[in-house]
Amino acid sequence: MAAGISHLVPVREAPAPLWAQWREDVSCVFARDPAARSFLEVIFLYPGVHAIMLHRVSHRLWRRGWKFPARLLAFLTRWLTNVDIHPGATIGRRLFIDHGAGVVIGETAEVGDDVTLYHGTTLGGTSWHKTKRHPTLGNGVLVGAGAKILGPIVLGDKVRVGANSIVIKDVPSCCTVIGIPGKIVQRKDAPTENSFGIDLDHHLIPDPVGKAIACLMERIEVLEAKLAVHEKIEECASCHAETVCHTHEALIQPELADAA
Repeated sequence: MAAGISHLVPVREAPAPLWAQWREDVSCVFARDPAARSFLEVIFLYPGVHAIMLHRVSHRLWRRGWKFPARLLAFLTRWLTNVDIHPGATIGRRLFIDHGAGVVIGETAEVGDDVTLYHGTTLGGTSWHKTKRHPTLGNGVLVGAGAKILGPIVLGDKVRVGANSIVIKDVPSCCTVIGIPGKIVQRKDAPTENSFGIDLDHHLIPDPVGKAIACLMERIEVLEAKLAVHEKIEECASCHAETVCHTHEALIQPELADAA
């Protein structure tokens, strides 16, 4: 863990009573899923909620030294919900797993409060040693569908991870990380429109590759304009890139002018 990121590890308070945690696990769904209509619907039809509620029981068994019953309950939970949470993982308050399909959380993972995980996300380990080998997520983190966060790294508060990204390095607070391997592409510390203070706009991410290509296209236009002063530009063949390539348009403009 990098020295400059160690202060981002969430501070763990004394765990709330089980019933209070369960009540929060159900209530938080309405803040993050507009499809939720009633408490009965959430309690009976949301596998992500089932996985979290049962994990809180298996985690208590794990901490009391009842390892096999804890692992057995976690195994049954995975069979029921398709969410695999190791009973040793530390889960904060109001975790929401949307859809609940294919989520994996490893043994030494730590998840802060008000975290949102979409389907297919993995908090995985990268070591054979029985040490801290899974990631730590701060408060308010959002992880997009299919993203993988690997190793004993730390994601600060309010970090957003783009869909299908692979994060292997620490990420400071209020940043957006995308790509393989994940790279920080945006820093955001502005208030959210969600009245609950949770940023669910995981689709609003920049496109650094597209921006780089646009800059290259502009530079090519400048260079070709300078080159045209000294020599005639050879006509390029028509291709599928006509909509983004201005060279073809520049070449046919004189022809249109002559025809007029």
